[in-house]
Amino acid sequence: MAERIRIITTGGTIDKVYFDALSEYQVGEPAIVQILEEANVDLQYELQQICRKDSLDLTDADRDTIFQAITQSPERRILITHGTDTMIKTAQRLSSIKDAVIVFTGSMAPAKLRNSDAFFNVGCAIIAVQTLPPGTYIVMNGRIVDPGKATKNRNKLRFEES
Repeated sequence: MAERIRIITTGGTIDKVYFDALSEYQVGEPAIVQILEEANVDLQYELQQICRKDSLDLTDADRDTIFQAITQSPERRILITHGTDTMIKTAQRLSSIKDAVIVFTGSMAPAKLRNSDAFFNVGCAIIAVQTLPPGTYIVMNGRIVDPGKATKNRNKLRFEES
């Protein structure tokens, strides 16, 4: 059996729930639980919800809480769902942790929408967190990106290495 994975959720677009045509939303329950259940994923994981925020609302104190959660976690394979606007900043904050595999993922569209990239990104991240060597990574759009070289291309709705 594979090692147990710690899944840390912070909110972001992946967890957003829209209520009306004016795009009013709330950050809902962690979507990753339903994604994993629907995909019949067979692995052991521990879910830890740090916050339910749009990533633009994350603070340095929130990033410190994520850092502490990882350093105190018995699991050394960590998957973090996070909003895409500040994912790079948070990933860079965690890059000093050298004894864990830390994989960030999220989506450009809420998981609740039929055409969301959330399912694909989570699937890629689940494989990445189980197979990569220790380090911090962003896994989006079918790519593994180094947070130190990452940029978010808003026009193409993807992450790239610069």
